[in-house]
Amino acid sequence: MPEYLSTAPVKGTRDFLPAEMSVRTQVFGHLYDVLERRGFVRYDGPVLEQAEVYERKSGEELANQQLYTLTTRGGERLALRPEMTPSVARMIAGNAKSLSFPVRWYSHPNCFRYERPQRGRVREHWQINADIFGSDSPNCEIEMFELIHDLMGALGATPDMFAVRVNDRNLLSSALTDIVRVSADQLGAVFALVDRWEKYPREKLAESAAEIGLADKQFDKLAETLGAGRALLDELPAEVRENSNLVKVLESSAADLVTFEPMIVRGLAYYTSTVFEVFDTSPENRRALFGGGRYSDLASLFTPQQITGIGFGMGDVTLIDFLDTHGLTPAPRSEVDVMVIPVTEDLFDAARSVAKSLRDNGLRTSTPIEHRKLGKELTRADKAGATAVVIVGQEDWDAGNVTIRSLATRDQRPVPVADVPAAVRSLLES
Repeated sequence: MPEYLSTAPVKGTRDFLPAEMSVRTQVFGHLYDVLERRGFVRYDGPVLEQAEVYERKSGEELANQQLYTLTTRGGERLALRPEMTPSVARMIAGNAKSLSFPVRWYSHPNCFRYERPQRGRVREHWQINADIFGSDSPNCEIEMFELIHDLMGALGATPDMFAVRVNDRNLLSSALTDIVRVSADQLGAVFALVDRWEKYPREKLAESAAEIGLADKQFDKLAETLGAGRALLDELPAEVRENSNLVKVLESSAADLVTFEPMIVRGLAYYTSTVFEVFDTSPENRRALFGGGRYSDLASLFTPQQITGIGFGMGDVTLIDFLDTHGLTPAPRSEVDVMVIPVTEDLFDAARSVAKSLRDNGLRTSTPIEHRKLGKELTRADKAGATAVVIVGQEDWDAGNVTIRSLATRDQRPVPVADVPAAVRSLLES
């Protein structure tokens, strides 16, 4: 017996059959539309980058545990992109002289991370990325927060279904050093601890704090600080608040778009000030959906020119989970609007000419590949989700007509060939 290969996709990757692909196309089409109406233009880049790009800027966990790497025959170390931000920073740096800053760019790449597959996490995912490069203005933050609300709204989400939780790493650094009295050499480890704050029980967090070298009183003060919400801002030095774009947002009309949350850190090492995460508020799926932040020096890997930026990545896995949780997932589209069926094989040319007139009028139309009995073709059209069929019979065709049948009512009538597109569209709109 021959030994056949498995038909399952590689672990952590997914197949998308036509029905699921239809759902994804609709969802992402709405997102593209929102982005482009806001002036974002689409770009793309290679799936392979120098491994050093991620090892130097994406954080220890990603670089050491999640990166897919390979070495070419020429000894070059490459990596499958785990995210798009370093790639777009390279592209922006390489083309900075020809760009009129600030620029709004978006992309929709597939990315790869070696993670344990579970709900919300796979090893290959697709991600909508949106970034603004070349401005330090707090209007960039406001634009990002408005964009997030517009994107979620375009998918049918209402503001009570999600929360945009925001922080500023500089505000957190000040809180840790000025209030909790964390030393400079402990700061990185405490940031990592804060990033895990909502994922672990207090006892485990206390153990980690002790390992870092925090006293019990410091740990208690840390817990109090992280739970203070917006009141924490009043305890920080005036200079720190004045230099924060996020504080300016919180004092603007855009404040209602976000919730200040001191424990939002984001794990990626290149974020330097504003950070944010979008959370599902449903008890059934209470988790982070996606996030982003501001980076002041990411392009410094490639150029001495300082190019600031702010952006986010919206992954497909958690987004679809969110839509499923809230009953917002669209139904797959039908394969076609109408099917043109020749009664005999001699009428295939006639059927193709009718189908062309329908397609020319914007209707999704198919014809049989092989001749089969009319009943089987009608069943096939029904399964394909067609609203109508156009039956091309010899007597009708000789008289300049075809028969149009509604698959919803099963009513049918003869129609002149020239009137077919209008007659079918009338059925689709009824």
